[in-house]
Amino acid sequence: KLVYHLEKEEQMPDGMCIDAEGKLWVACIDGGRIIRIDPETGKRIQTVMLPTSRITSCCFGGKDYSEMYVTSAYDGLDETTLAKEPHAGEIFKITGLGVKGIPQNFYAA
Repeated sequence: KLVYHLEKEEQMPDGMCIDAEGKLWVACIDGGRIIRIDPETGKRIQTVMLPTSRITSCCFGGKDYSEMYVTSAYDGLDETTLAKEPHAGEIFKITGLGVKGIPQNFYAA
């Protein structure tokens, strides 16, 4: 089942996670953003822009899972783009999203 069709400016999906409300957060590599999607309606309900284009993954963390951590890459960027995007390859912490993540599942070996 198709959940969401990315808009041209969102580019390609990469890493993703689910929040406590069952919404899907998707890192948009080459799109410079993460988006929140309602998988029931197929609608984008939130966009968070970041200061670099190659956004690779996202997850919730912190003591109450109210912080989002977002990874980025610098590979594939030429020198001109790297000069414009000095934060490429860094990890970002986002707060104030108004939603929390869920704890990870642990499995016994």
